[in-house]
Amino acid sequence: MNPPATTGRPTLSRTAGYWISAAVIGISLFSSCAPTALYDSYREAWGFSPFVLTAVFAAYGLSVLVALVAVGRISDTVGRRPTMLASLALLLVALALFVVADGVGWLFAARALQGLSTGAAIGAAGAAMLDLHPRGDMIRAGRLNGATSTGSMGIGILVAAVLVEHGPWPLRLPFVVIIALVALVMAGVALMPEPVERRERLRLRPAWPHVPREIRGAFAFSSMGVFASWSIGSLFLSLGPRLTAIELDTTDKVLASLGVVAVCLAGTLTQLLTGRLDPWRLMAGGSVVLAVGVAATIGSLSLGSGVIFVAAAAVIGIGWGATYLGSLGALTTVIPVAHRAAVMSAMFVVAYLSMSLPALVAGVIATVWDVIPAFRLLGAVVIVVALAVAVIAPRMRPPRAVPVEDVTLAVEPVLSP
Repeated sequence: MNPPATTGRPTLSRTAGYWISAAVIGISLFSSCAPTALYDSYREAWGFSPFVLTAVFAAYGLSVLVALVAVGRISDTVGRRPTMLASLALLLVALALFVVADGVGWLFAARALQGLSTGAAIGAAGAAMLDLHPRGDMIRAGRLNGATSTGSMGIGILVAAVLVEHGPWPLRLPFVVIIALVALVMAGVALMPEPVERRERLRLRPAWPHVPREIRGAFAFSSMGVFASWSIGSLFLSLGPRLTAIELDTTDKVLASLGVVAVCLAGTLTQLLTGRLDPWRLMAGGSVVLAVGVAATIGSLSLGSGVIFVAAAAVIGIGWGATYLGSLGALTTVIPVAHRAAVMSAMFVVAYLSMSLPALVAGVIATVWDVIPAFRLLGAVVIVVALAVAVIAPRMRPPRAVPVEDVTLAVEPVLSP
């Protein structure tokens, strides 16, 4: 671990820097999910189709992917602190676009910039957390990274929904509040220690995706788990408020956010409680829970029960968190050290395509028919994939597994949706 670089400016302690780095991840993911609570309001105000709504959502996921692959390692050269400051400054621009938006084109631009800033910020902040943990405990640092990511998503949606429903300027107030929070976090970043001792000039070092031939089978298997977990997650993040509003028969934005919040917070709790479990068992059990949760959610749509819908969403969150954590853990145990960055970049591609493409397909189906048929059809696909993962997982476990501590260390720093 490198000691903080010495400079003439006043700096906070390493412990403070650790928590500020966690706050960077939190505010980035908090702000990324705030628009979820406003999608229906945008659609009502500007009259666009469900496909346009999901395309706006997909623009964010694809932009995060571009940032992670293209500049995900930039903080290794220019430093963690400058990278986080630049990323948060770009996030302020994106939030300002949301504030002045008066049409769908503004939403595309804002979400694309938001994705770029988030991808760059979470990479630098995650690395800084590993650098600055007070006791050098990378496992705990990684676990906080994952929990902060998914927890902030759920809280972001809920807070935005409260502001939309009960505050003035419903299409703007959430972003004004987030701008103030981002500015506060930036002030902390400006005072935190710089963990990278030997910094260089800006040099882009893309983490190009590559999977060595000898682990392509394991990669394909883990990709199935990532697809199952993140595709259903993307459907909730894009269409969830609309589905919840239908099932609860409400126009209240706070109530309409409950389904998505249940998924995110249940996923957070699952990551905190299961981080040290064997990844293959976690993957197998999580995928079964995921399939059960999706089936229960589809059933609730037929029953018209809002209570069952929200409860089933929480079950999906448990399966989502466990399946994703297990999928990455199973993969990282077989990656050759020299290929770790390239393979994880390839998995990022799978994760964010799983987040973006199913949402676009759902948007097409919802435009032709409705959101409920769209969720039923894609949910059925997720159930099939999840059950396949549950059947295959025990057979993919190598004879001698990597110790749980090593699995957690390898997986947790990349648990940012």
